[in-house]
Amino acid sequence: MPATEAEPSTSTLEKARLLRKLTSAGVLLLPNAWDAASAAVIAAAGASAIATTSGGVSWAAGRGDGQQLSRDEMVAAAGRVVAAVPVPVTVDAEGGYGPAPQDVAATVRALVAVGAVGVNLEDSRAPGGPLFDVAEQAARLAAAREAAAAAGLPDLVVNARTDVFLFGIGEPEGRMDAVLARARAYAEAGADSLFVPGLLDLDALRALCAASPLPVNAMAGPGGPTVAELAAAGVRRVSVGTALAQSAYTAAHRAAAEILQQGTFTTLTDALDFGTLNGLVSS
Repeated sequence: MPATEAEPSTSTLEKARLLRKLTSAGVLLLPNAWDAASAAVIAAAGASAIATTSGGVSWAAGRGDGQQLSRDEMVAAAGRVVAAVPVPVTVDAEGGYGPAPQDVAATVRALVAVGAVGVNLEDSRAPGGPLFDVAEQAARLAAAREAAAAAGLPDLVVNARTDVFLFGIGEPEGRMDAVLARARAYAEAGADSLFVPGLLDLDALRALCAASPLPVNAMAGPGGPTVAELAAAGVRRVSVGTALAQSAYTAAHRAAAEILQQGTFTTLTDALDFGTLNGLVSS
């Protein structure tokens, strides 16, 4: 029987229920991973769930962000992350790897087959926009929900991302209403949470969280609000996008520059030791 037709394991079903519980209780913190080793390190630091970042996954494969990987390449990377950690994994599936509802359904089925228990689906047609209209994206989200149920994982957590604020879609004064209209439609389509990257104004987040029918996910980073401030505004899920991957690659750049330019190795001080890292990814 092909892997895409296999029923999810008991472990996968339990992880899906756990991710759903984590999403509905308190604030779920998700420092995003980009490969198996980064996922293992994040889990070892105490993360209760792992989220991938499409940008980091793409960079690790030598590609740029924005669905430059194929569906099969993305799913294979997700499968390696799932295999590396004991905690639930939610996968950044970008725009679903195709514009039609059936494309999104195929992506969800493939992710369920490798053990993912959550998925991010964005409403941008391409990086920078334009967006799918509300009805189109609602149909795509409904297809994701139906595909998960048909694959035996009805508890898959669907995090519906809207890029209204990230890409500055529409006039500024109308963006909050646009996001709320999408939140209502996405909730009716079966989404479990609303991801609004690009919005970190605490007053605006407070208003959005109070009015949204879905719990809100914010994308945080340096110079922005703290987790405590986001939680006080009503945010229920906090991720960091590509920031952790950027930090890791920056550390590699700095260390390499020191070695090449100064012939010294101080930047390598206090790195995780070989045995620890090797142990985290060894079966």
